[in-house]
Amino acid sequence: MRHGQDEDNAKLILNGHRNKPLTALGKKQSLQMGQKLKRMRIDWSGFYVSPLTRTKQTAAIIGRELGLKKPEVMPNLIERDFGIMTGKPVADIVSLCGPRLIATEKINYFLDPYGAETFPQLLRRGRQALREIKEKHKNGNVLLVAHGDIGKMIFAAYYHLDWLTTIKMFYFDNSDVVLLAKGLNPKQAYISK
Repeated sequence: MRHGQDEDNAKLILNGHRNKPLTALGKKQSLQMGQKLKRMRIDWSGFYVSPLTRTKQTAAIIGRELGLKKPEVMPNLIERDFGIMTGKPVADIVSLCGPRLIATEKINYFLDPYGAETFPQLLRRGRQALREIKEKHKNGNVLLVAHGDIGKMIFAAYYHLDWLTTIKMFYFDNSDVVLLAKGLNPKQAYISK
């Protein structure tokens, strides 16, 4: 699951590792997705969260709805390091990163500005996060509360997709969920609020 809207999202600022709290809308989005997941009656054997405030707040709301204990912080779930793009307006992506970007219908993904984690590096981190989870949970359902770019790369790692295909597949919006399940077609694995 991606966290609810935070203050940077609301102001169209690239946050990366910035640590802004959820907005009122972000809290509402998290509650609505928590209610949706509750109606699905999934039995959870694990619950993990990125170390950033926006994911911890989202997880607290979700956890209350689902009756889960406090999630375990997993450092590999932290958002992509945006390097020099951290704190910049989304509107500046093209002027600051062009032509080294991938344009999609909803967002422009910058590829390699100074100090930023690249998508291949992020995909490797997504694979590591999956290995950590599989070591701790041989069976059962695990809920991860993370971020857009790392969430997409965990999705890519699980379904053995390349990073470029995955970033073009869907937009991972605030408080949306992707399902990682054996036998599931990746095109059917997206749950939007």
